[in-house]
Amino acid sequence: MEKMKSSITIESTNSASSSSSSNTITAIKAANLYQPRIIKPSEYKAAAQCLADAFATDDVAQYFIETGDRKNWSEAQKWNLHVSILEYVVTAHCLKGLALTIGPDYDCVALWMPPGSNMDDWLTMLRSGMWRLNYKLSTEGKHRFFNEFLPLLHDSKAEILGGRDDNSWYLVYIGTKTSARGNGYARKLIEYVTKMADASALPCYLESSNDINPAIYRRLGFETQKKIRLTRATKPVELEIMVREPVAGATVQVSKEPTVVTARGAVSINGAVTTGVAVVRKGA
Repeated sequence: MEKMKSSITIESTNSASSSSSSNTITAIKAANLYQPRIIKPSEYKAAAQCLADAFATDDVAQYFIETGDRKNWSEAQKWNLHVSILEYVVTAHCLKGLALTIGPDYDCVALWMPPGSNMDDWLTMLRSGMWRLNYKLSTEGKHRFFNEFLPLLHDSKAEILGGRDDNSWYLVYIGTKTSARGNGYARKLIEYVTKMADASALPCYLESSNDINPAIYRRLGFETQKKIRLTRATKPVELEIMVREPVAGATVQVSKEPTVVTARGAVSINGAVTTGVAVVRKGA
């Protein structure tokens, strides 16, 4: 009887210990969902859906889709192209840049291009699917994207940053799902990189196509440098170029990579926000 009683007691103790450990692990995993983490290439579709939601009505995102030679397209066809473009861009940043997300279901996504990196090489274009834009965009859409948009962004960044162009952080895209706004996700994804930039004395660069977001970016240290326009549509589309200079003496303890979540999981602030080298802007 005593042995049986002892056995039951030990089993009960082990069971309680196991339950406690399980709860602790669950709590840690849950907490990690609210910290920046790297998006893996296999997660590109979920991350792109976040950005598609954030940039659903963004003027720049629609600039290559809402063209006169695509008036016969249905809303479903336009949406599918919108999503495809973002899938290519997310994949390219997973391969050559820093793609971050936060929240329990890819609630906010930020695509950064680190110093000295770009996604213009043919291998990245091939692997990401970006090459497909040559066939998916209309004749006017391709002219706007390849002959107007990309050269304008490239030349403006080189003009403003000068010799620091290749030694800066570039916030290409940032967007938060409509349902997840107001949680401070955008700030976390931006500050994750700005802290590293401060520690390395490097500037951060972005283009904003949203009238609301520049004020938010200013609170994070960005300042307006110039405004540029895309002019091939009936109504010109304006982008505000902003730069954040490094804060002298700033130090930060950051691991080489943010937490990586194996299964499910990067802001514009409040929806859609900025633009980037290869393909786009930012949503908040």
